[in-house]
Amino acid sequence: MRARAAIGGVTVALALAAAGCGGSSSGGLAGDGGTRSDVGVTRTATTRVEVVEQQGQGGFDASALYARDAEGVVTVVSVFDAPAGTPAGHPASEGLGSGFVVSSDGQIVTNAHVVSNGTGTRAKRAKSVYVQFGDGNQVPATIVGTDLNADVALIKVAPAGLTLRPLTIGTNRGLVVGTPVAAIGSPFGEPQSLSVGVISATNRSIDSLNSGGSSSGSAFAIQGAIQTDAAINHGNSGGPLVDARGRVIGINAQIQSTGGGGEGVGFAIPADTVKRSLGQLREKGSVDYAYLGVQTVSIYPQLAEAFNLPVGQGALVQLISADSPAARAGLHGPTRRGVTFQASQIDLGGDVVAKVDGRQLTRDYDLATAIQDRTPGATVTLLVYRDGTPRQIPVQLGSRPG
Repeated sequence: MRARAAIGGVTVALALAAAGCGGSSSGGLAGDGGTRSDVGVTRTATTRVEVVEQQGQGGFDASALYARDAEGVVTVVSVFDAPAGTPAGHPASEGLGSGFVVSSDGQIVTNAHVVSNGTGTRAKRAKSVYVQFGDGNQVPATIVGTDLNADVALIKVAPAGLTLRPLTIGTNRGLVVGTPVAAIGSPFGEPQSLSVGVISATNRSIDSLNSGGSSSGSAFAIQGAIQTDAAINHGNSGGPLVDARGRVIGINAQIQSTGGGGEGVGFAIPADTVKRSLGQLREKGSVDYAYLGVQTVSIYPQLAEAFNLPVGQGALVQLISADSPAARAGLHGPTRRGVTFQASQIDLGGDVVAKVDGRQLTRDYDLATAIQDRTPGATVTLLVYRDGTPRQIPVQLGSRPG
């Protein structure tokens, strides 16, 4: 079974060398590949860099990008209390990840799971955090705040005596599959390592690693994640994914792997989500999210046709959390459970949500994305079909539970 895993914040005994954090470097690592024509008369061997340079049509200069941005990328070492029940005298545990400078006064962005462990209300911050710079400096850092729902953390170092190279956070809007990108970080504790690749997919949904989950037990999802084949491994968590201009388009956060190594399927928290988190972390050290309190499945044409749904795109309600804004607004859940369709189990008979404030729900603009863009306390109007009849339902959004 394949699983997505954190690529930073792996705990090991403090006495171990940092380079050993995160596991072995063997098994399924990204590397060079060979291709052969169909008729077998031409054989070419291309490195990942050459492929990227070709796809970038000369506009992607990995060496220049590294020279410009690597100085702003750091290694983040987090020290945690020994787990409960650990024998007396056992060393504390250590987490290893990456980060990048975002201001000249010492602010650094990383993943929340690099500087905290556990989930939801049980998540605990590291008791101490250290930042290693490429020039050899290592200084303590304070945790300004963590956003467990987006897996973003803001930490800060005292800038005196340090050379700080802030990186620019761009946007994930308009990203195109096949665009060259580079990941910079500390895989397996090897600082300021560069890997290159392309954007493999956009608008992925990944589970938040530290989120406590909804009342039904599911972790809250991070919408709009970027998938890349740039080699990402344990220790890369919190490092930047940058475009040809050196702008940060995401924070490397997770890998999907059968053997624990980077196998060409990595995921980054999108830049616009990062900027949303940073704004609130700087202001108050925490981040608020709007909450509707439903679980849905996306409607697609074949599903709509098979069950005579009123729209070909939208969200079919599967579950309504107790005492949630959706429940208080009177949304209806399913009446038929466990119906099999195309190898999936679907609950039928619940409300169909087609629009939010007049905007049609689509594959790229689903219900979760629509609510994520709102603020707690805001009122949204849902266009809902119930038994085929459309109705407008206003809902005052709550604050996402911890």
